Amino acid sequence: MCRNIKRLYNFEPPATEEEMEASALQYVRKLSGMTSPSEANREAFDRAVAEITAITKRLLLEELVTTASPRDRDVEAERARERGRQREARLLEKLTGH
Repeated sequence: MCRNIKRLYNFEPPATEEEMEASALQYVRKLSGMTSPSEANREAFDRAVAEITAITKRLLLEELVTTASPRDRDVEAERARERGRQREARLLEKLTGH
């Protein structure tokens, strides 16, 4: 999974529209290989982002069910930071040979 696409399901409070749209944008960028579409592709690109945002909203807020406790955003953010620190340490180790 793309590191820029964040898990949005089962948080309290639920994911916001902005978070869902940001993930949809990253998804469309990844699939299309475009970070900024040309004028000729702008309408299709924007439509794809809007449709994926709507699907995501329906999936997360209306269709998925769980018995698990909601995740804590602060705890998940700290876990992500720790994974980043570990990833950087591994890269540094490869570069320096230590």
